[in-house]
Amino acid sequence: MSYSKPIKSPCLSVCAVDGRANVCTGCGRRLKEIAGWSAMSDGERDAVLRELPARIEALGEKAQAPEEALAKIKAALGA
Repeated sequence: MSYSKPIKSPCLSVCAVDGRANVCTGCGRRLKEIAGWSAMSDGERDAVLRELPARIEALGEKAQAPEEALAKIKAALGA
């Protein structure tokens, strides 16, 4: 029996979308990215992950747990 490796994800289980920015206030992903996350390749996910810190910063005070989100993104990227 073989198992595939888990899909890396920046999800914090906050799941609240800021209507203006059109991104989750927890992880910074867009709804389309969240919906298609499992179908993306590792490279596509990494490209999105690299964009997330700027999105979270742009949310400012609306970001739910920015330090936790940035740490999870960094870990997902293996940095």
